[in-house]
Amino acid sequence: MSHATNSQFGRTVLRPLAKATECTTLEWANTFTRELPGDAALEEAPYAALEKQESDELTVDVPEVLLRASREVRGLWSWAVSEQHENPQLISVSPSGAQLIGLSASAFWQNADIAAMAWSGSTRLAGSNMWAHNYGGHQFSIWAGQLGDGRAMSLGETVHNNIRWEVQLKGAGPTPYVRMADGYAVRRSSIREYLAAEHMHALNVPTARSLSLVFTDRVVVREERELGAVVARIAPSWVRFGSFELPASRADHATTQKLADYVIRYHYPDITHNPYIQLLERAVTNTARMVARWQCVGFCHGVMNTDNMSILGLTIDYGPFAFLDAYDPDFVCNHSDYSGRYAFNEQPRVALWNLTRLAAPLAALINRSTDSSESETVNVITDALNAFGPQFSAEYARVMRRKFGLFGEARDDDVDAVVQPFLDLLAEAGTDYTYAMRTLCSVPEALSSNTVDAVVDGLALRSQNIACDVTAWKRRMSEYFTTVYGPRLKMENADDVGAMMKRENPNFVLRNWVAQDIIERADKGDHAWVDQMLKLLTDHAFDDHAPMGMEDAEKYAGPVPSWGEGLQCSCSS
Repeated sequence: MSHATNSQFGRTVLRPLAKATECTTLEWANTFTRELPGDAALEEAPYAALEKQESDELTVDVPEVLLRASREVRGLWSWAVSEQHENPQLISVSPSGAQLIGLSASAFWQNADIAAMAWSGSTRLAGSNMWAHNYGGHQFSIWAGQLGDGRAMSLGETVHNNIRWEVQLKGAGPTPYVRMADGYAVRRSSIREYLAAEHMHALNVPTARSLSLVFTDRVVVREERELGAVVARIAPSWVRFGSFELPASRADHATTQKLADYVIRYHYPDITHNPYIQLLERAVTNTARMVARWQCVGFCHGVMNTDNMSILGLTIDYGPFAFLDAYDPDFVCNHSDYSGRYAFNEQPRVALWNLTRLAAPLAALINRSTDSSESETVNVITDALNAFGPQFSAEYARVMRRKFGLFGEARDDDVDAVVQPFLDLLAEAGTDYTYAMRTLCSVPEALSSNTVDAVVDGLALRSQNIACDVTAWKRRMSEYFTTVYGPRLKMENADDVGAMMKRENPNFVLRNWVAQDIIERADKGDHAWVDQMLKLLTDHAFDDHAPMGMEDAEKYAGPVPSWGEGLQCSCSS
């Protein structure tokens, strides 16, 4: 459907109402658009204007250019209207994601055609007035000005079990923040994001969640012509660091304060004094914990711009992400990241840099609310930011101890003396990180049965660095197990420690080559495989074998195929 069909007449065609079913009925509790300043160029929601019309016509006197053309906006959000999509098809529904907002996956499948229309944005959920977030951001350390949600639209907020969820469609059409893009998403990137969010949740990493995946027959042009898709995703909030940066860059401190007060009121209601410094402290703590867990599971985000950093410390915006294959601390997953700014081992440093950018717009609020001098404000912000390192280290040590089977009393030198030497050996040989950590689960039994050499042989076979002296490396790995790891493990006095470790070290991980294989199967028409792999990567990620009916997925725990080694993605999606 053309964007410009009615724009010359100053009118916009809206979407018809979705048929009421269990999968299209939500109670909306929209506070973001009601309490925060929005786009002054279009104050009334288009669907509100529709309700005032006496006719059944779906066309309203709202210039389409205000909804779909890129422009500068003064405010934190703009109204949005989704597009009609050709032949939407329901591909997958996350059962646990649906439960979060009081829906059921079975209701989607029982009404698959209706669900595909509604959750692609081709029809409108009753009571929903869609909007798009406005925010700025530092991209690759350079201030980029206004960015915003160019292809993500929030359907609304809903509260279930006393938890607020903001529901979005990604790829449903352009918004005023579309810039030079088209507002759509292609199938390959949508499959990746949809699976990744639910997989990360299964790995116990803080993350936004996925609800559904719908394919469309819309032709979308990227490096080549591809077919479209729409992901329905949910999070308690989609507010980012850049949401604070943009109004502050315009010296609009009143809007910055309104946003901070809003986030505190709805997401950190226990904050009662010194609210803005506490908001920064919460962001520091939650971000430190999130990134620590990234490092533990071998996750590389790829595009840690401040507009991709959640104020709640959630992993959001899964673009050119990757899980490590060979353990390489310098691995760069985004082939557009020429300088390696967002390399795997740089993620903690970049997270702190981003938090420092967040601190800037909060500084004026802190100074004003505490009646502090400038130097006192600087000191309190510095103290908050300085807490990042210790909090990151503590969370990293906590998680890695469990992955190494050290469930008992922690020792201060566990990371330096036990964890890091093992990682150094993996880095030297380019050993498969997921496989190595899963293999670690068998070491307690190997130590007691004197079969460590067989374990080491297996690790050597899953190593990629051909320049490594394999014989010497195997000797040092055996020595590590017998003289470093084994003695530390004995201090635990735990039974079945290997089985416990398997619940900490996944066997099936959404590596880039695994995602690509799933994408290629979907491209060939095996759409059901996507939904099956959702189940594998959530319910069975820690299992020894793929479940019955998914035997083809057994290879996903096997060696990386030659075509998949070091696979990188771009931001093009």
